[in-house]
Amino acid sequence: MKILALDSSGIVASVAVVEDDTLLAEYTVNYKKTHSQTLLPMLDEIVKMTELDLESIDAIAVAAGPGSFTGLRIGSATAKGLGLALKKPLVAVPTVDALAYNLYDAQGLICPIMDARRSQVYTGVYRFENHQLVTLKKQWAAPVDELLEELNQRGETVTFLGDGVPVFREKIAQKLEVPYSFAPAHVNKQRAAAVAALGSIYYKEGRTETAAEHVPEYLRVSQAERERAEREKAQKQEGATV
Repeated sequence: MKILALDSSGIVASVAVVEDDTLLAEYTVNYKKTHSQTLLPMLDEIVKMTELDLESIDAIAVAAGPGSFTGLRIGSATAKGLGLALKKPLVAVPTVDALAYNLYDAQGLICPIMDARRSQVYTGVYRFENHQLVTLKKQWAAPVDELLEELNQRGETVTFLGDGVPVFREKIAQKLEVPYSFAPAHVNKQRAAAVAALGSIYYKEGRTETAAEHVPEYLRVSQAERERAEREKAQKQEGATV
């Protein structure tokens, strides 16, 4: 079984190919370029370096959200385009689940945090049991204070990872009452290899969709949509007072 995986949900762009239990290739970049500039050239490079026949893949796994609205749209459009062209199914892998899978078999709780701005994070709470990822609380958008309060109530050791760590490191130190640590650099951001590995499991379980069916999971409305709703609300209030 061969899975092509894409992740452009955050500040990292990543492409990988996994065949059974072997990572054939991974190209990950965390630098100052937009994913529209990087994702397809990265895929093209992997195809050339591994002499990959895209027709030979069984499915396309994609980090399905939450994350950057623009990044998710780029990843989704790329996966949908490939799926339609190759007539291959898609496997939608929740972004936060894939982040947690980076820390395979880690002890204690695993808590990915992605900076969602406005003092919020995209997060989830996980652990590994019998070598399987168990979701204790599925991914959601939450104020960081609310997350830390929940972790205090759970009373267990926590490992954090994700681009929210540098943003909220001081707040974690101030408010978290349980032992905690931060994942090291090689596993603390999105990796398409994790998306592919988890996608392989989902594929075997039959959790696939067609390219036409796939839509990203944003978890909350975009800033543009939020600002439009606020303008419309203000306009209605002005009209009511006239």
